[in-house]
Amino acid sequence: MNIQDLARDIEGELVGNDEFFSIDGFTGKFTFLNDAHTGDIVIRHWINDTGVKMAFNKNIACLITQTPKDCAIEMAEKLNFPLIITDKIQLANAYALSHTINKVSPFSRNVVITGTNGKSTTSHLITHILNYAGYHAFTNTDSESEFNTLIDPMVSKLIYDEVEKNGEIDYLVIEISEVQGWLGKIMENHAALMSKAVNPEVGVITNIAMDHIGLVNNIDDVFNEIKAVPQSIGDGITVLNHDDELVLKLDAENPFYTSMSKLDMGNSVYYDDGSIIYDDKAILNVDELPFNSNHFIRNILSAIGACISLGIDMDSIVGGVKSYEPLNRRFAKLNDEPLIYDDFAHNPDGIKATISETLKLLPENQKLYVACAIRGSRGVEINRLNVEALVESMDDRIKLYLSSSNDVVNELNHVEDDEREVFFDILTKNDINFTHFDSLENCLSEIYRKADKKDIILLIGAQGMDPAESLLKEII
Repeated sequence: MNIQDLARDIEGELVGNDEFFSIDGFTGKFTFLNDAHTGDIVIRHWINDTGVKMAFNKNIACLITQTPKDCAIEMAEKLNFPLIITDKIQLANAYALSHTINKVSPFSRNVVITGTNGKSTTSHLITHILNYAGYHAFTNTDSESEFNTLIDPMVSKLIYDEVEKNGEIDYLVIEISEVQGWLGKIMENHAALMSKAVNPEVGVITNIAMDHIGLVNNIDDVFNEIKAVPQSIGDGITVLNHDDELVLKLDAENPFYTSMSKLDMGNSVYYDDGSIIYDDKAILNVDELPFNSNHFIRNILSAIGACISLGIDMDSIVGGVKSYEPLNRRFAKLNDEPLIYDDFAHNPDGIKATISETLKLLPENQKLYVACAIRGSRGVEINRLNVEALVESMDDRIKLYLSSSNDVVNELNHVEDDEREVFFDILTKNDINFTHFDSLENCLSEIYRKADKKDIILLIGAQGMDPAESLLKEII
């Protein structure tokens, strides 16, 4: 690769120097400025003249940015340092992902997972099954869902570092956000672009629902972002949720279906009468599953479908599922008396599914205490949809508590007044009693003090609820 080809492929303009800056050229590693070493390439959404000087002093190969600030261009020209400016930073990150895989993991068999709900659990479970089967599998999934955006070079860096540390990768399992943007502007076709960069043998599409309000305005927008993913998978196998009407509309060349009810087709795995069925045989029963709520069984079916499509032997798939330990905050049990569950339910579908499943576990004449973290700095609309989902899920047995979590979130996740007010207004209009706390610690302390040992406490929400487990350890 030379720098002119790189600039052309990412639709960028090259300034400052028309060759890589480091003597030995490009190392093959895309990374962040603070982590960069001689010969690396750094991708940043924005860079200023100070950043260009830092890159010059680090002797990196070149900088790629979408937004040169202050005197970044002038500094690059003054130092004769190569700076590539592109209007679509996602092209640079897709290029970095593709180049990294081709360079350091050319023989791996690759899987992509996208959709609105269940991506992280599905990706994590697929990776666990593959590792259980004796392979070296790697995923970008993490408990806080921070590495699935692919809007920076993090995943490229992680893959490079993994190979350098632990050797050749057999399977790459890459979680991809179904909708992505930057500074309130959507990155069109993000999921398809990143899927193509991975060159997957198998793809999984979990469902199509509303999230990322502001970047998309309706369900049709979400569908339009996902519909090109099967084409990116090409003649590979696409695992589809047969129970989702919009997913069924996707045009996949080689579909494999999953369902929570019986399917009369060969290329499928489904759940029926307490068992997971494949090829007309029960391969797992509900008591053998690591969790048995419906929305998690859907994730298990997707993971099994992906592993069957990869040709993994059934004994390894079954053993992998049985031995799986879920990600943090995926309906994780934090306490026994009272039962406390913590779930990363951060959009309407996730909220409704999690509350519904928890109510099924509630003993007769007991209460379900729901603590919901308001989503901070995500806009009014997603919070409106979330509180409407709460209203739809309400039951006489539920005691509702809200947290703005000001004691634990940073400025990027601070709850704005209008985000808080939309919760208050909609709950009040629907005659739903609730208690609000500015502090997550105070919210959890109050609920734990009031709950009977036979009650259930359910913690839901995104960043504002992330620290709950550590706070509860102190409270309990």
